[in-house]
Amino acid sequence: MPTYEYKREDGTTFEIEQRITAEPLTECPTTGQKVKRLISGGAGLVFKGSGFYLTDYARKSSSPASSGSSTGDTSGSTSDSGSSSSASESSD
Repeated sequence: MPTYEYKREDGTTFEIEQRITAEPLTECPTTGQKVKRLISGGAGLVFKGSGFYLTDYARKSSSPASSGSSTGDTSGSTSDSGSSSSASESSD
């Protein structure tokens, strides 16, 4: 629920949480004085942490698949190299 700021007749202010759909107060709940709702700039949005970037929502399924296939290619080429060196040793 949003917090609204009200100003009493005597100039003092107070804050109260109300629903957006609720009618503005016309009198102070504690003193009974007439009140007027103040318009404030609000706090705005505050993003904490590392932030929101396109890379945060990149397709992560394509990255592991490409790294997995490159790992398979590396192991395949390693065993081919081992076979080639064995074959060359045998022919010497």
